[in-house]
Amino acid sequence: MKSQFRAVSMVALTIAAAPMAGCSSGPSGPPVAPVTASRTPDNMSPGDTAPLDQYVIGSGDTLSVFVYRNADLSEGGVAVRPDGRISVPLIEDIMAAGKTPTQLAREIEERLKKYIHDPNVTVIVRSFVGPFDRQIRVIGEATEPAAIPYRDHMTLLDVMIATKGLTKYAAGNRAEVVRRDADGKQVAFRVRLSDLIKEGDISQNIEMQPGDTLIIPQSWF
Repeated sequence: MKSQFRAVSMVALTIAAAPMAGCSSGPSGPPVAPVTASRTPDNMSPGDTAPLDQYVIGSGDTLSVFVYRNADLSEGGVAVRPDGRISVPLIEDIMAAGKTPTQLAREIEERLKKYIHDPNVTVIVRSFVGPFDRQIRVIGEATEPAAIPYRDHMTLLDVMIATKGLTKYAAGNRAEVVRRDADGKQVAFRVRLSDLIKEGDISQNIEMQPGDTLIIPQSWF
């Protein structure tokens, strides 16, 4: 009887241990997403999309294009035309808007390879406006409504400083920020500008995103 009981017990333990063995191949917890290499300015290709923390050239910007050891191919002040293109020696027309300076430099290098051996190009932004889809637009009762180039970690207070604050007719606490979500839909949320500016309520000093629109309505009285 004892031997039979031991045999039954061993079978039961084997069955119970089987699913546990299948689970012991790795640590418990949520699955870890695979890590993908991010593209920095040094390993970007011309067609890559620039991350938000990298400046993107826009129409109205002024650039310097420096070609190493080729002063006759360098240009100190190249304006980005309304169509987003620039012209430099040996390259009559090249799209600049929507690219980072590094992306544009690599593309110019590819174009120059037909004329010089192993070109080394640097693009420097001298004055900037930025592309339309990365500007912060302020409309309504700001002292100086404007479209402002987005800067990394720009806050609502930065925007108000750039537009010289509120007019005396502004209903600051009814202001709204209109933003596109991850699905491309427009969403609006309230910000209390008067509390931020007059009362120092730092909780209202939200971080802005490229393409945001700040709408400041007029007071009802």
